Amino acid sequence: MSTVTTPARTAVAPLTTGDAELLVSAARAAAERAGVAVSITVLDAGGHLLAFRRDDRAVLISGETSTRKAFTALQLDAPTADLVDAVRPGGPFHTLPTALDRPLLFIAGGLPVHRDGRLIGAIGVGGGAPDQDHAFAATALAALL
Repeated sequence: MSTVTTPARTAVAPLTTGDAELLVSAARAAAERAGVAVSITVLDAGGHLLAFRRDDRAVLISGETSTRKAFTALQLDAPTADLVDAVRPGGPFHTLPTALDRPLLFIAGGLPVHRDGRLIGAIGVGGGAPDQDHAFAATALAALL
């Protein structure tokens, strides 16, 4: 008989499609106020797509950019804005591969989403300047919390 006990885990509500829609709506509104066309991706804790929106005026690559930003924020549980220096040539993450056999994209605009201290998903915004994308994602996150 084992004497090792595991601490009880408290349940944390996962990121829902309703949460994801709120994140997309808030980020979209912030981008529209700034006159910027963006794509927005929301992933759950498992990296599954919960919501996606691309402004018709946004460049096509902004959709993949927003998805990679969200994926990076989720994988590393960190705002992508904090990682920009790490991916410059010679930086520690410059050529870090992923399970998808693609390099991570570390440009500001991806934020992890936490609830009760636990990682439950991520949002990525792409299409504007990095500081704008970060601000749009932060505005969305503030609307959720």
